[in-house]
Amino acid sequence: MLRAAAVRSAALFAVVGYTVSVALLAGCQSQRAGSEGDSSAIASSPPAMSSGESKDSAAAPGDSAGWRSLFDGRSTAGWRGYRADSMPSGWRVEDGTLVRAAQAGNIVTVDTFRNFELALDWKVSSGGNSGIMYRVTEDAKEPYETGPEMQVLDDARHADGKNPLTSAGALYGLYAAPPGVVKPAGEWNHARIVLKGNHVEHWLNGQKVVDAELWSPDFTARHAKSKFTQWPPYAKAARGHIALQDHGDWVAYRNVRIRELK
Repeated sequence: MLRAAAVRSAALFAVVGYTVSVALLAGCQSQRAGSEGDSSAIASSPPAMSSGESKDSAAAPGDSAGWRSLFDGRSTAGWRGYRADSMPSGWRVEDGTLVRAAQAGNIVTVDTFRNFELALDWKVSSGGNSGIMYRVTEDAKEPYETGPEMQVLDDARHADGKNPLTSAGALYGLYAAPPGVVKPAGEWNHARIVLKGNHVEHWLNGQKVVDAELWSPDFTARHAKSKFTQWPPYAKAARGHIALQDHGDWVAYRNVRIRELK
């Protein structure tokens, strides 16, 4: 009788042990499958950025957030000379960047934009000067006669860098940019312009350097004291081109992209 009970107990322990082993094995396989799924998700995420690359510049131009590339790094498609049908030869594609390499003139996007966020990287030569203008129309001789400008400059070696109203990042001649934000000549700077209705922001290297309301009492007062009073169309257009300025110096742009805002 005792022997039979012992046999039955041993059998019961064997069944329980087998059940536990099967459950543990299934759990391990499930965990491994889950880990492989996580690895797939991680692998599909963007690679880590280098220390010199901004978060925005790592984003794919044309991703689900609505970004659209304005420069593909291979051609000047989507751009043309200001008040011209073709692209001036002095603007060239070099090593994936759009470069003002020789006398050329200003260039504009083929398309026009109303409300948008524009992002790009720029660098200038020693003492270099350029600019990014927006809501530019072609009713005037120069793009700065109609479009507000974000200054692109080597603050350390250009005379305009001594005046905060005309230093890098400023809304040229109207709203000053703080000192110490721009990087030295030859290094990449990351710029953003956010424009919605009359509200405009300039961002430089991750810092907001200008926050203004076009044609607010404050803007109107500043405008009245500026050179822009001689050009009545200045900052009046509700829609216009993006312009890159040829100011006679070497300048390079890359990662130029835009997303339109409602």
